[in-house]
Amino acid sequence: MIIDAHSHVHDPAHGHIALLDEAGVDLAVLFGTRPHPERATDLASFRREMRVLDETVSGRSGGPDSHQAAGEELAAACAAYPDRFIGFGKVRMDRSAAQIAADVEREVVGRGFRGIGELTPPPDGAGRIEPVLRAAADHGGLPVVVHGFAPTTAGDLATLAGLARRHPTVPLVISQLGGLNWLTAIELARETPNLFLELSTASVIFAVRLAIEEVPDRTMFGSDAPYGDPLLARATVERVTGPGALRDRVLGGTLAELLDL
Repeated sequence: MIIDAHSHVHDPAHGHIALLDEAGVDLAVLFGTRPHPERATDLASFRREMRVLDETVSGRSGGPDSHQAAGEELAAACAAYPDRFIGFGKVRMDRSAAQIAADVEREVVGRGFRGIGELTPPPDGAGRIEPVLRAAADHGGLPVVVHGFAPTTAGDLATLAGLARRHPTVPLVISQLGGLNWLTAIELARETPNLFLELSTASVIFAVRLAIEEVPDRTMFGSDAPYGDPLLARATVERVTGPGALRDRVLGGTLAELLDL
C-alpha cells in the first residue's frame, strides 16, 4: 500500500484524486488549508494565495472563521473520497490547554480524523504545541504533524525533539524534512525514537537518501501537494531506494503501522 503522508485539500478534490491515480498512490493523508494555490490563474492571484500561506506558516491563524471553514472543507473532501483520504484535523494553538484538549476531542476524534496537523506554530514558538501533544497522548497517541520548512527554525526542531522525548507515546512528525535544516532534523530523529521525518519538498536529493539511510523505520514519503507532486515525490524515494522492504516501508508501510491500517 502506497500512502502519501502529506497533502492538503485541493479545489476541486477530484483533481487531487487524478494526481494520486497518476502516481499510483492508494491513500493520502489530508490536511485542511487556508491557501489554495491550485486556484490561481495568474501571477497576481498566485501572490494572493502565497500571502495567505505566509500568514499560516508564520502562526497567524486568520481567526476562528477561517479555521472553521478549512475544517469543514477537509471534512467534505474526506466524506466524498473516504477510500482515498485519511483526514488529520488541525487545532488552534492560541487557546488554553483545556480548550485545546476539548478541540482535539471534538474536531479531531469526534470527526473521525486519524491524527492532528499540520500544525504551524510561529517561528521560534514550537513549544506552543505541547498541550496538543498532551491531548494526543490522552487519545492513545494520535500522530501529530508539524510544519518543518521555513519559517520553522533549527531551534524549533530542537524544541520539537525535546517535546517528543517528553511525550514518548505520541508519534511526532516533522514535515518537509525540516526544510533547509534537514541535516539537523535527521540528527534529532536519530536520537529521538518517536520523532518521524516526512520527506516532501526536500531541497537536495541526498537529503532524502541520507534520511532514509539514517532513520529507515521513521521516514515517510509525502508530496505536500498541491505544493509538490505525488508522482515526482514517489520517484524521488524510488530513485534513492531499491525495490524491496525498505522502499515499501518508506512509501507507506511505516504510516500504515502508525495508523493501524
